[in-house]
Order: sequence, then structure tokens, then C-alpha cells
Amino acid sequence: MPKAPLIAIVGRPNVGKSTLFNRLVGSRRAIVGDEPGITRDRLYGDSHWRGHDLRVVDTGGIVPEEKDFIPAEIFRQARVAFEEAAAIVMVVDGRSELAAPDLELARLLQKTGKPLFLAVNKVDSVKQESLANDFHGLGIREIFPISAEHGRGIDDLLDAVVSLLTATNLSTATETDAKDKVRHGQSKRSASRARKSAKSESPPFPKKGKDGAPADLVLSHDERRMMHDGFAADEQRTTDDDPAEVRESVAESDVDSPTRETRVAIIGHPNVGKSTLLNRLTGADRAIVSPVPGTTRDAVDEIVERDGKTFRFIDTAGIRRKGKTHLMAEKLSVVMARKHLEAADIALLVIDATEGVSALDAAIAGYAHESGRSVIILVNKWDLVSGSGAGANGDQKPRTRAARLQDSKKTGDREAYEQRLRYSLKFLNYAPVLFVSAAKGKGTDKIFPVLDQVAAERRKRIATSEMNRFLKHVDFDRASVPLGQRVKILYLTQAAVAPPTFVLFTDRQVKLHFSYQRFLENQIRHAFGFVGTPIWIKVRARG
Repeated sequence: MPKAPLIAIVGRPNVGKSTLFNRLVGSRRAIVGDEPGITRDRLYGDSHWRGHDLRVVDTGGIVPEEKDFIPAEIFRQARVAFEEAAAIVMVVDGRSELAAPDLELARLLQKTGKPLFLAVNKVDSVKQESLANDFHGLGIREIFPISAEHGRGIDDLLDAVVSLLTATNLSTATETDAKDKVRHGQSKRSASRARKSAKSESPPFPKKGKDGAPADLVLSHDERRMMHDGFAADEQRTTDDDPAEVRESVAESDVDSPTRETRVAIIGHPNVGKSTLLNRLTGADRAIVSPVPGTTRDAVDEIVERDGKTFRFIDTAGIRRKGKTHLMAEKLSVVMARKHLEAADIALLVIDATEGVSALDAAIAGYAHESGRSVIILVNKWDLVSGSGAGANGDQKPRTRAARLQDSKKTGDREAYEQRLRYSLKFLNYAPVLFVSAAKGKGTDKIFPVLDQVAAERRKRIATSEMNRFLKHVDFDRASVPLGQRVKILYLTQAAVAPPTFVLFTDRQVKLHFSYQRFLENQIRHAFGFVGTPIWIKVRARG
């Protein structure tokens, strides 16, 4: 299957690039606000227009010759985008005057040799369309007055882009077909006739209607998949040995699919190394990395294929407390981070080894646990801890036991560190812990095997007959539960996967005591594993 052509959206800060990107992909992927410079990394999305699949990339605001670190990094990320693009859409603010940075950026884009389109944004009415005439000085022939916020003029812009890309692809395909025919013994004259007939064909998309309404403009691939998942159950399975009561009572559905990608969200508080980890896992400078906390705002995703399996890594913005967020972009980035976490399968919880587990780390871990995400804990920057030397006393040995304990903490005792971590995150006792250095690549080779294991455990299903055989050997008298809250367990069945969900049928309707539930969960883990994933247990009274 050929890849969909990529359209790059570029322009100066605060001209409406992210609004146009959201309009094209059909969802609020990019954070939009009045503050300039919100978008920093490249954001990719899927679009569909008149029977054609398109890929769209949103870039940060470009200020050529800017010397500051983050604007320079934004420019570098944008260059990657328009170098790999099949066509470029330059966006300008129709309500502002033509400026020198616009001219400089237009000249830079024209040097790429890529098809170039100019979208004069914020033209909200027919009376304002004359504003586009002020931008002929940029030297771009294809000019389209649009309103990304209201959808005006988007259809004309997409028609022009798709028409040009279709003609280019058709010409390339015709040339290839003609060469193949000549190579296989056919005459050059017949190949020439094939090219002429192909050029005379009508475009493969219908003309736009009279209204040109952009309300049904696009529906991204992700949106179509989410819609399908919302109306169809993905593998609702029951075994022949399930009791009829179980089949009638269990309404949950599995969200498992053997061919789908595994979505992995990288979460943590600001400046713990999430973007560095994404770049290390993808093998590319996919996200901007800087020592400034909060550099990442939009969720940056990248697909990695490894050993026949597909992983979509999502670098989320650093989650911080509400009182610590002041700008609207920061508040929205935290909301988007939690949204992408809830849409993921596995969360890589990144903890700064030099800081230890903080209350904010525990709160972020709680978000992942309560939403049913599988969790892998990554202790990042471990090289800074393990290589810290002999401690405060230099080469001298610590004199007291307390000093020796403190020294062991400084020199990177993994067992002691993990013990303290487990104590702080008791509710994540099922999560594997890896010690890594994303900057130097140490320990990162162990992440993919653990991801494979956790993904398989998350989707594992145990037959009802096997669960009930297990239930007979559980000694519930060991569970410290008050007599008034004890129940008689009739049978147990797994209702769903991702996360594994079990339904416990009892003789009476009562809320399961937390110690009873914790005891049962530990017994299930001891018997069947379920490494890295939370287990949900629901109670239902029979009859």
C-alpha cells in the first residue's frame, strides 16, 4: 500500500496553523490559544478528502534567523517536516500586514522546490477576501483566502492540493508504466499513447457542490477507528463452559485485536526526560529536548515497528499541579496529557532518579492506575545516581550505620532504591521497574521486551473453568475480613481484557471488603501472572 502524501502546514507564530491542522484531521489534536508559540514539536494526523487519504503535519511558528534555543529548535523541526512533505501550505494572518519574516520564510520555502500554497487565514467573510491581494508580494501563485476557525475556503484549498498531487502521482505512475511496457517488448509508440490517454482522463474526484459546506470536511483515520470501536464490540468471547448466568450478566467487551498497534504513553512531571526517552526509542530527534521544564506541550506521537509488532509512542506534556499552571497553554497541555493517557494501552511512568518519588509522581501514577492502564516504571537518569562516587566522605568509609545507609543511597543501590520506590507506590506493586538513562541509552534496550510482555499480559484471557478450579484452592479464611462483610463465592469468570476484568458471583449483594478484594487479586496474580496491568474485580449477586 503506497503511503498517503504528506502536507506540511508552516508559517509564523500565531497565524492559525494549529486551527487549520485540527480542521483537516477532524479532531482537537493540537492545542490552540491566543498565546504565540504554543506549538513546538511536529504533530502528524490523518485526513481524507474526496476519496483521497492525506497525511498532515503541523509545525511550530517559524521565525527565521532566531537565535534563542527553543525557536531555533522549532525551526529545525519544521525543516524536517517540509523536507519530507509532498506539498507545503504556508499560512499567514490576513488581518496583519506583510512583514519581512513572511518574505524570508516564503523565499526559504520556494527554494525547496516543493508545490507551495498560500493560505491567507482569518478571512471570515466575503467582504474580507480582498485582504488576500496584499500577499501577492510573497511570490506564491496559489493563494486561497480561508477561515480555519469557521471552515471557509478549506474546500478550495484541498481541491487544489489534491488535484496537483493526483496529477503528479498519475504522471509518475504513467512514466513507470510506459518504461515497463517498453522493457517487456512493447513499442515506444504504444507507451506514448498510454501516457496521452492517462493525461486526458478526468480527475478521480467529483467537483464540489454548490454549497461547498466544510462541515463534513474530514474524518481522520483515528476518528473512524474510534467511531467503529464505539459501536462494535471487539472480541466479545465466552467459552462453552461458561454458565448461562455469566453470559447474560456480563456486559463488558474486550478491546483486544491481534493486529492492532500498542499505544504507549510516556508520562511524568516536567523535566524528567520524557522527550529524550521518545527520541531514544524512535531513533530520531522527534521531540524538542531542553532543560526548560514544560518544553513539550502537544502530545507528540511516533510509530515504531519492532519484531513484527507496532508500537505508537506518545510523548505527553509534563503533568503538574493545578496551582503550578498559569498560562492557558499549560493548563490545556495537562488536560491533553491525561486524555492521551486514558487512550493508551501502556503507560511508561518516568521518574527522575536524582529526585526520587514525589507526591506528584504518586498522583500521576494514580491517574494511570485508576484509568486501567498497564504501567511500567522507568527510573531515568540512573547514571547520575550510580556514578555519584563514594559520597560525602570521599574515599573514607562511613563510620556509622546511618552514614552507610545514606552512602548506599547516593551510590545507586538498585535494591534499596526500588524498595523505597515500592513503598511510595504501593498500589503499583504489579508494575515492573527498569533503571535507565535515556540520554546515554543505558538500559533502554530492555524496554521493548518488557513492553511485549506487559502487552500480552494485558490481553490475556483465562477460561471460566480454569478460574473456578483455581477458586476451589483459595483459602479465604486467610483474608482478614469482618464476619459481617464475608460472602459466599459461587463462581468467578473473566469478563474482559485490557484491563483484565473479573466478575465474582456471590450469594448476596454486598460491597466487597477492600482486604478481601486485595487478597483475591494477589491470589489471581500468584496463579496467572498479569504482570504490569491492574486487575478489576466486580461483584454481582446471583438471583
